[in-house]
Amino acid sequence: MLRPHPAVLRRLVDEYEALSAAGAGNAPAEAGPRARDLAYTLCVSTGTRDVGRALEVAHQWLATAPAPARETAALAT
Repeated sequence: MLRPHPAVLRRLVDEYEALSAAGAGNAPAEAGPRARDLAYTLCVSTGTRDVGRALEVAHQWLATAPAPARETAALAT
């Protein structure tokens, strides 16, 4: 299975979690269109069918992703 680039996955997770925190009092069915789009994209990107599971998988992948190139270059100097 193809995996999304870690930077893209990080942006999706961060944006979804920020929207979820902002609308914490709302039921999932009341989520705005952007939150629904992000949930769908996270599920497709991680090969899951539930956004909770998608977030778990995304966090696991991000934890094992290599450091971005600019951080690696900074460590080499």
